[in-house]
Amino acid sequence: MKLSTKGRYGLRALADLAFHSGGQPVALMTIAKRQHLSDGYLESMFGALRRAGLVRSIKGAGGGYVLARPASAISVGEVLQVLEGDLSIVDEDDRDQTENSLRGCIKRFVWDDVSEKINGVVESVMLEDLISHCRAD
Repeated sequence: MKLSTKGRYGLRALADLAFHSGGQPVALMTIAKRQHLSDGYLESMFGALRRAGLVRSIKGAGGGYVLARPASAISVGEVLQVLEGDLSIVDEDDRDQTENSLRGCIKRFVWDDVSEKINGVVESVMLEDLISHCRAD
């Protein structure tokens, strides 16, 4: 599994928002400049994050985005799920999944286990954990 730029950049931008906002709205242009990203690209990602209830947009002068929940209540896995979709390392293939099939056996005992461990890690890391580590560095 390889995350796309959408997942990697989106997580980085959301962590930037959590790190710098202090509860105040932050303009996407500001995040884009700090993270060397396209503000147009961020707009599409933040639209998805807003629809998923992870951020709120504030209109008007001094507007921008804020986290919809505390950083301690937003997992990296939740962000990646919104931006990437399913994080399984192989696609589901219902063909030839019988108990005695080699394909089914490998899927169950290798690929499903790897996917479960990846999901366990990203679900256990919260945005607050990321920004705490960054502040400590």
